[in-house]
Amino acid sequence: MIGRPMPAHVRAAYRAEMRAARTTTDPDERWRHLERAHIVSQPWPWPHTVNHLSMFALAVRQRDRREALGQVVRIIVAAPGSVLGRYPEGNTGRATVPLTQPMPIPPDLAPLLRST
Repeated sequence: MIGRPMPAHVRAAYRAEMRAARTTTDPDERWRHLERAHIVSQPWPWPHTVNHLSMFALAVRQRDRREALGQVVRIIVAAPGSVLGRYPEGNTGRATVPLTQPMPIPPDLAPLLRST
C-alpha cells in the first residue's frame, strides 16, 4: 500500500482513535483506543508505525517492560509489514498478542476497512 494514501474516512477514524487515546485519563481506555487505531492503520506504513510508537510511549509511562520491548519489535516490523501487505488483520498490536495472529475486526471497523 505504499504510495496509496489512506482514504479520508479511514484517516478520520484513525485520528479520532489516536486523539481519544491522548485525551482519556483511563489507562485501559487509552489502550483500547490505541488498539483500535492499530487495526485501522495496519495497511499504511507511516500511521501503523506512529501507532506503535504511541503504544511504546504508553508502555514506558506505565513502566511495563514487557509491553515496551514488544513494541520495539513491532516498531521495527510495522512499516515493512504494511508495505508488503503482510500484517495480521484485526490484530490489536499489543505485546500480549502474538505478532502474526489475525483477530476478528470489531464490527464497527470492518465496513470502514472493507471500503478501502
